[in-house]
Amino acid sequence: MNTVEVENVVKTFGDKVAVDQLSFSVASGEIFGLIGPNGAGKTTTIKMVMDIIKPDSGGVTVLGEQMNEAAKNKIGYMPEERGLYKKQRVLDVIVYLAMLKGMSRRAAEEKANRMLEQTGMLPHARKKIEELSRGMGQIIQFIVTTIHDPQLLILDEPFSGLDPVNTEASMKMVLDLRSQGKAVILSTHQMNQVEQLCDRILMVNKGRAVLYGGLAEIKSKYRNNSVLLEHEGELGEVPGIAEKRVFKNHVELFLSDDTTPQQLLERLLERGIIIHRFELATPPLNEIFIRVAGESHK
Repeated sequence: MNTVEVENVVKTFGDKVAVDQLSFSVASGEIFGLIGPNGAGKTTTIKMVMDIIKPDSGGVTVLGEQMNEAAKNKIGYMPEERGLYKKQRVLDVIVYLAMLKGMSRRAAEEKANRMLEQTGMLPHARKKIEELSRGMGQIIQFIVTTIHDPQLLILDEPFSGLDPVNTEASMKMVLDLRSQGKAVILSTHQMNQVEQLCDRILMVNKGRAVLYGGLAEIKSKYRNNSVLLEHEGELGEVPGIAEKRVFKNHVELFLSDDTTPQQLLERLLERGIIIHRFELATPPLNEIFIRVAGESHK
């Protein structure tokens, strides 16, 4: 059973179609990337999954059932606009929000202290939220989102504005959630982070799905007919190469239509070229994102 099932949902606001016949599923133990340009319908989709707004048509199930109050306690949501009480102390905020999700005060306090210790934040437990740096505040927000052991995590731009150290720490937390068998929906504009974290992605544009599937499968579909090569020796003119682009540490060789990567490799070895790297080139997700978004704007 998938953790989330979205089937043919439609949502309009006035004469604007925000989400148009959108379908996807999210499995337990996977990180699912929800990407797309600004105004594409991502936030509206998240709000429908969480039952904040209702679809005009179509259906959403979470953990095999229609959303209800009990199901909401199995979800952890980290909004892009953080919502912690700035004048309150760190520990008090965590415990209060955990109790709203059904935890007892004692269980919430014990787990909050444990999570603060694990993240190096225990020395700051008595500080007010407004006294924390942005990175520290983000970690507290992450603790609040996960303390009640939700089965589904929805993270909206969780790494926004973080320095590299805090970004790395936050990404490790997300990967830990996957290893615990949680389902994670990650919405972000940072394509390099999607590539590092996500198993599958859905790209929406103008409310419709324009890319959906496994990350490796999508990158393979959009790859150029080229290989990346690190080598020793003079290449010269090799049959089957239509174009060569030279970079600092490697070259990209674009194959002619009648040449396979295997044939090229054999020709290079016949010439005595010493090969340190021979890799089918796949474009970065950011390049695919720009290409697909551009095509769907035409």
